[in-house]
Amino acid sequence: MGRPRTPLLDRERITTTALQLIDESGDFSVPQIARRLGAQTGSVYHHVDGRDGIVELLRERVASAIEATTLDLEPWDAAVEAWARSYRAAFAAHPRAIPLLMTSPVRAPRVLDQYERAVTRLLDAGFEPAGIMALITALENLVLGSALDLAAPETMWVTDRAATPRLAAALAAVGDHRADRAFEVGLTAFMNHARTLRGTHAC
Repeated sequence: MGRPRTPLLDRERITTTALQLIDESGDFSVPQIARRLGAQTGSVYHHVDGRDGIVELLRERVASAIEATTLDLEPWDAAVEAWARSYRAAFAAHPRAIPLLMTSPVRAPRVLDQYERAVTRLLDAGFEPAGIMALITALENLVLGSALDLAAPETMWVTDRAATPRLAAALAAVGDHRADRAFEVGLTAFMNHARTLRGTHAC
């Protein structure tokens, strides 16, 4: 029997399958990937550097949806805000991947390159080097927390109006798109703080 024209395994198929498993259950294993692709577990290891290698492929796949050109916008604060929105949208598409990707070190070259661009943009804008990673980490906390919030039920507080009347009234008043509105509050506060911080160092 001749060899199949399309190989059963390659890095793209492995990444796609791992992401499908995460979207379904929140995790993956190499044997699960192999079974879904109709291959032997050992064959998967011929294409990737174990589970850690797959995690980095997943990171690159999810992060590839972030519009990196947003960091070229002018002025700097428009660039950071647009990058944050694109970052949130990319991870909101795969919220179950967030705990996995955010609890393992970043090694993927294309992802590191995006961080390099973000740091360079903030340096060029006049931010102090010592504070840049704290700013980026804070922005990520906001973005990723909001991406998870988008996957949560619209109604997160099940209230008894008699027992918690003020909470019930506040929930009724918030209207639709609670997660989006909360993100706007957080992003506005972050950007205002960043502008103030930059202004302080520029003086």
